[in-house]
Amino acid sequence: MKNYFLTLSFLLSMSFTMAQFTQEPLPYAFNALEPYIDTETMQIHYSKHHAGYVAKLNQEMKALGIENQRDLQAIIQNISQYNTTLRNNAGGHFNHQLFWQLLTPKKNTAPSQTLLKAIEKEFKNMETFKTAFINEGTAHFGSGWVWLIVDADKKLRIVSTPNQENPLMDDSPAKGFPILVLDVWEHAYYLKYQNKRSEYLNAIWKVINWEEVSKRYLQAIQ
Repeated sequence: MKNYFLTLSFLLSMSFTMAQFTQEPLPYAFNALEPYIDTETMQIHYSKHHAGYVAKLNQEMKALGIENQRDLQAIIQNISQYNTTLRNNAGGHFNHQLFWQLLTPKKNTAPSQTLLKAIEKEFKNMETFKTAFINEGTAHFGSGWVWLIVDADKKLRIVSTPNQENPLMDDSPAKGFPILVLDVWEHAYYLKYQNKRSEYLNAIWKVINWEEVSKRYLQAIQ
């Protein structure tokens, strides 16, 4: 019994020293989004790029002595308090984790009626919205992300951010609650689409998880 409690005590102590941020499992197989996102890109993107951000985030948090902080969104929302290394890697982890959730191999998902009405109010119709979103992503210079956010007035806005920035960051010039995001870093599409970013954005539109986007919209307006 004594050995049992010693082992339990050791495991509990280890749980507080282990890196606290880990990748959530990808919610589908690496090949599930074919032909829109190829298997090799998904493997590299998730297992190398995203995993790298998680590892470096944990490393930097340990170096700063803040490894017991476990709320990634709270870190993001107070990101101006931290250095560039933590900023880039916290953003990289948060953005990718959200991105995976907003894609799906399920066929024909669609915005809820509540979200659709909001889209029609701000953008006239779904096709106009799609065009505006893809144009924003295509025109964004360099690496980054294109977002649909709900702003402080609970209105929908399309914005883009550079590098691993996002609209939840307290010093972001385009603040809001993100309900949709697409990755426009070259590693997200270059193997299949080369420099044809707009072609990638049009293709990935076919695997957006509108059920999840709709849930996030309801969360944002409550």
